[in-house]
Amino acid sequence: MNDNNLTWAERDLRHIWHPCSQMKDYEDLPPIVVERGKGVWLYDTEGKKYIDIVSSWWANLLGHANPRINDAIKEQLDRLEHVIFANFTHEPAIRLAEQLTEILPPGLTRFHFNDNGSAAIECALKMCFQYYYQTGKPEKTRFLCLSEGYHGETIGALSVGSMDLYTKLYRPIMLDTVHIDAPDCYRCPYGQTRDNCACPCIEKAEAAFAAHAKEAAALIVEPLLQGSAGMRVYPPLYLKKLRELCDAYDVKLIADEIATGFGRTGTMFACEQAGISPDVMCLSKGLTGGYMPMSVTCVTEEIYQAFYADYNEGKAFLHSHTYAGNPLGCAAALAVQRILREDNILAKAKENAQYLTAKMTETFAEHPNVGEIRHIGLIHAVEFVKDRGTKDPFAAKKRTGYAIFRRALAKGLLLRPLGDVIYFNPPLTITKAELDTAVQIAQAATEEILPRR
Repeated sequence: MNDNNLTWAERDLRHIWHPCSQMKDYEDLPPIVVERGKGVWLYDTEGKKYIDIVSSWWANLLGHANPRINDAIKEQLDRLEHVIFANFTHEPAIRLAEQLTEILPPGLTRFHFNDNGSAAIECALKMCFQYYYQTGKPEKTRFLCLSEGYHGETIGALSVGSMDLYTKLYRPIMLDTVHIDAPDCYRCPYGQTRDNCACPCIEKAEAAFAAHAKEAAALIVEPLLQGSAGMRVYPPLYLKKLRELCDAYDVKLIADEIATGFGRTGTMFACEQAGISPDVMCLSKGLTGGYMPMSVTCVTEEIYQAFYADYNEGKAFLHSHTYAGNPLGCAAALAVQRILREDNILAKAKENAQYLTAKMTETFAEHPNVGEIRHIGLIHAVEFVKDRGTKDPFAAKKRTGYAIFRRALAKGLLLRPLGDVIYFNPPLTITKAELDTAVQIAQAATEEILPRR
């Protein structure tokens, strides 16, 4: 059959295997063919528009087709599209590294460029292992991580994640890691609340460090927000206590700020809210405004110096990606930093976050199937449960969140659920009027699937 006789969606399904999807679902919900984007809006080939309230997998920081980012990439494209990053460098990468030192938590001064978020995590894990190998502690070969964590899909990144949905099948080929029970502030087994908690759950981490720290190279965490777990928010104090444990037991702390960085949690980086600096920080997504696949693994001078030696000592970090330091990605990242500074984006986002909190509470708090509304920065999540009194979830096979997603999509709102959690994680430039529209559509979709009794 000639593909030209088919619709774009039909042609897509003849060849393309979409990420994180059961392709059979596409039989009755074909892929939406997006023609263009502008701000928080996506426009399909049929002329319908959608609010991208999830920032296209949390990446689009300052809106689609942002003219200032567009211009920066166009200007760079006429000068240099890419160059090998071994033995060569270029101005955009140098300037970006300099600017990152100005905004990152203290101590992070060296930057290893990679292709994407998972690659940044792999880089961080390998660095921490090799650091200890080269500083006289070769027994430190394992990694500590939090339950319900998510750090990417490559084998190393998957190994330090703890969500069965993504990891269970691949355990035979994964690293042997130590999993610590993470805070679950909605279903807290200690009877505490998120806002006035002394974090007694840190005892789980304390026990894991006592048992395994001698063999552990690093602890990796998503600071304050476990995104893929359903936008689970935990107190800054817990992160501060993890930093103290790492210091006490000589374990490196890796902060995965791929999803939380660049203002998503209300501050430039989530670590700031705990007043801590990690030994390693991984950045991607908002780094380039969601424009280009690029990531950076940021480390301390101490870690960097453990690799600095004569070549024949065999201490070099032989980890590379073809598109490391891509000039177009660096140009986009520099434009993002310029906009964040000049347009006072974080202050405006903070104001809108307060507005959205009030709006979500007013709209959803009394719904009998809403268990919790949680938020950090502009990120807001609604968890639906079968019984709000017992907090019992709906049966997974009901796919309640997916049903709400489909209704919202038909009404012009892109909600990509995390189980039975729907969430807003919009571009930081979204307006109050656009937030109003998104909340109204989300409410209408919810009421159709879960009508109030």
